[in-house]
Amino acid sequence: MTPYDIALLLHILLFCYWLGGDVGVFYSSQFVVDSKLSRETRMTAAKIMLGCDLVPKICMSLMLTVGGILAHYLGVQHALWQLIGIILLGPVWLTMVLVLHYRHNASYIALLTKIDFCFRWAMIAALIASSIYAYSTEHLAENSWIIIKLLGFACLIFCGLMIRVNLKPFSLGYAKILQNTQGDADNLNMLRSLNKVKPWVITIWLLLIFEAYVGIAKPYMG
Repeated sequence: MTPYDIALLLHILLFCYWLGGDVGVFYSSQFVVDSKLSRETRMTAAKIMLGCDLVPKICMSLMLTVGGILAHYLGVQHALWQLIGIILLGPVWLTMVLVLHYRHNASYIALLTKIDFCFRWAMIAALIASSIYAYSTEHLAENSWIIIKLLGFACLIFCGLMIRVNLKPFSLGYAKILQNTQGDADNLNMLRSLNKVKPWVITIWLLLIFEAYVGIAKPYMG
């Protein structure tokens, strides 16, 4: 296999596990909010949900790096500092994701969570700015479809942030399930929270499919 083939394979695998993992997360979350189930069953469903949730997060953190390398093999020229930044982005983002997942009780997690939140907003701004620059300077004139993919990825990050914001009551309710102090009001808040994030979740699925289509069709953006 050539380096291009390896990058393409990784890109496809990241797409598949991101979409598939995200569907698994949403499906298992339905059992967590089901107040008719026993506390033990809901906790088991939550463990499955949290375990599955790590997969899409890993895929998102690596997607830009793999996509950037793939674009490089397609002939998109990057300055040396840009190429280094693209290569380092994935490992740095992945490290933050893994620390937040596995070290969630550490004293620095609250700060790291804020850093991660701001980092994602910065990524959205950077993707939009780079897309505008590439379009205005015709840097990606021969591969203008990449601009569409970059803007689509910015939308994916935004949807993820909206899920995080609207999922706070769900997280608070789950904490009470762990403490065995949940009541009817907590169950209702968890259900309402999940219903609020549902449009954002579905939007992510549609965006991922659209991103895959753009990668295959490579439409010209004149």
